[in-house]
Amino acid sequence: MDSKSDPEQVSVTAAHSEFTPGHEKWLVSRTGDGDAAMALFASPAELSEPIDPEEERKLVWKIDLGILPYLTVCYAFFYIDKTTLSYAALFGLQEDLHLHGTQYSWLSSIFYFGFLAWALPTNLLLQRMPVAKYLGVNIFLWGVFLMLQAVSRNFTDLAVLRAISGAAESCSDPAFMIITSMWYTRRQQPVRMGLWYTANGLGTAFGGLLGYGIGHIGGSLASWRYEFLIIGALCCIWGVVMFIFLPDNPVTAPRLTDRERRIAIERIKGNQTGVENKHFKWYQLREALTDPKTFILFFLGIVATIPNGGITNFGTLIIKGFGFSTLVTTLLQVPYGFLTTFCILGCVYLNDWLAERLQRNTRCLMIVLFVLPNVCGAFMLRFVPSHLHVARLWGYYLTGPYNAAFVLILSLATANTAGHTKKVVTNAILFLGYCTGNLAGPFFYKSSQAPTYNLGIWSMIVSHLLQITTALVLRTLLSWENHRRDKAQAEAGVQQNLDETAFADMTDRENPNFRK
Repeated sequence: MDSKSDPEQVSVTAAHSEFTPGHEKWLVSRTGDGDAAMALFASPAELSEPIDPEEERKLVWKIDLGILPYLTVCYAFFYIDKTTLSYAALFGLQEDLHLHGTQYSWLSSIFYFGFLAWALPTNLLLQRMPVAKYLGVNIFLWGVFLMLQAVSRNFTDLAVLRAISGAAESCSDPAFMIITSMWYTRRQQPVRMGLWYTANGLGTAFGGLLGYGIGHIGGSLASWRYEFLIIGALCCIWGVVMFIFLPDNPVTAPRLTDRERRIAIERIKGNQTGVENKHFKWYQLREALTDPKTFILFFLGIVATIPNGGITNFGTLIIKGFGFSTLVTTLLQVPYGFLTTFCILGCVYLNDWLAERLQRNTRCLMIVLFVLPNVCGAFMLRFVPSHLHVARLWGYYLTGPYNAAFVLILSLATANTAGHTKKVVTNAILFLGYCTGNLAGPFFYKSSQAPTYNLGIWSMIVSHLLQITTALVLRTLLSWENHRRDKAQAEAGVQQNLDETAFADMTDRENPNFRK
């Protein structure tokens, strides 16, 4: 094959050209431009400056304080929003808006139609726009649309507003993934993602307490209208806070010194994924669409979120079906939220501990481990007799650890995809799968099967089993590719020079130093 037609072959030749220490040149992608991080360094040689471990530790703590609280609170609001409709249903939404048939299921799903329609455009805008500013604007708008849902008069009003809200929220997870990948090393990413993703559990717990409090307001409006107004207003405020205080990237972060910016960049050179590049590259789009890994992540997005689409919207109705009152049902969501939080933290820290001791990636295996309790819980919901309320409640609680597995799916996408255009396209495709799963999930919960929802429970079981199988297939594929690259470099007699390719904005296929 002509080497000019094979971008990976071209990059192997370039990346391992002979160089003199102190005089090596930056390598860049096929389009001739590299990463934004190059603005802080004159040459790759400067990436080899020694970093004092104590200085790095203090910087990481400073980064954590400047990034994680904003993402965590924001993510809590996202999850509270996803369950707001469920609480509104408890407080009379269906009766007030005269919903019938599958209309409630459609309200659960139509949010993701907006998310789905705007997923690719919003990811492309994330590449072009300052990430934190774009995120803050979207959060503010999302809060506005959430407040407007309080004035809905019928199914159509609420459906339109939920679709628009879904579009506004579609930038959230991809933006968080980009932010995490530009600030943290590959090993640190799962833990940091786990820390902000714990807001799923905290959002469930806080949402339960908030729902309980709103249920006691007793004002002139229906309780479900207060639910939308209060949560929407809080989101608007947080959008403004993030717009002002969250930094866009390490290169321009206003609260870091010049020295700290350089250390922040040098820390992540081993990722080989860079910080960001604002130019759209068509060849990276084509590569994303021909990479099997992209579509494995897409399928994982589907099977990981079919259960989520059902549980977030029908969880309170399932619990109420155990025989509890409306307000007790809202409180029983609190333990579910804390259990989910515990599982997420346990998963990411156990993964980090194992990766350090085994000196190998364990994310796919941890996905399998933390999906197994969900399989057990789903079987309990399906087969434990309906009069055993406590046992069935514990079965419901065991459906929470799937959130921990999804954190590692997100980290697989960020750690194994390079080239900024390819990264945003891959993230978009992953979240197209995420939307598809969340769209499909509620429709397995037939109102005629309430409160046991047998078809919905079977959809959870099948989805989790497919998720386990797919994670093992992805692990095999990535391991094989790493072995192939190691063998090719060994046979060619070349050594890795991570400095040269660290900020080239090459794709993971182009860059011979990239390991998955």
